Amino acid sequence: MGFKTPKGLTSPKPPIVLAVRHKLDAFYPENHLSEKTVNEQPAKPVSFGQWIKLVVVYLLIPLILLICGGDIGWWQAWLYCILILGAGIGGRMWAERRHPGLTAARQNIEIIQSAKAWDKALAPLMAVSIGYPMVLVAGLDHRFNWSTEFPLWLIVIGFILTSIGYAFAAWALVENRFFYSVVCIQTDRGHVVCDSGPYGLVRHPGYAGNILGLFGVALALGSIWALIPATVASIIAVIRTALEDQTLQAELPGYPDYTQRVRYRLIPAIY
Repeated sequence: MGFKTPKGLTSPKPPIVLAVRHKLDAFYPENHLSEKTVNEQPAKPVSFGQWIKLVVVYLLIPLILLICGGDIGWWQAWLYCILILGAGIGGRMWAERRHPGLTAARQNIEIIQSAKAWDKALAPLMAVSIGYPMVLVAGLDHRFNWSTEFPLWLIVIGFILTSIGYAFAAWALVENRFFYSVVCIQTDRGHVVCDSGPYGLVRHPGYAGNILGLFGVALALGSIWALIPATVASIIAVIRTALEDQTLQAELPGYPDYTQRVRYRLIPAIY
């Protein structure tokens, strides 16, 4: 969920929460608020340091994959590196260009601490689960040949699914100026339902894109064992989707009507 921080708000940066905060920002946890207000306060611009921290978080993903894989010539790993960096950093740059201050807001510890109680556990759990376990297992699988070799056509399908999933999640981020990293509703600030772009297809496109990308990565990297962390991360995402949807229906004006227009949470005509 998302809300606008008051002008001039600053927040401490305790070391113990620093890593979790930037990990939360690195992926696409769902957010479902847009805004129609008259008196808008200027957004806090993203700092150079915040960009550096975000880039470092994303660079760790391909670094872990290549180190665990132990194969500098692993072409699937290099292609995946391009995809994750392009979608992650490129998507953030696109979103920041369209909605200045969004990147800084996603890393704001005050916003993270104001999350729903259940999301304080699920948000960091999901943020971690959709990234590092996948590349860790896939890399070790490649190094020790745990899986039989995948046919090229299956690897290609994996990269196609990964590209579509990442693009869909990035689209959701760019479309919604309040795509924050935690579930938190502040109707007193005039937030309303975001129903444009991918939100016209499913109610939680950020989660939907991530889930599709998880299984695409397992196929693209040729790892049957990577399907295990992909499944675990997907279950966490589905649970968070259900809880968030319940919160929105109970607390966000207009959301019940929106659910009648867009009936599915993650997969059109299915769920």
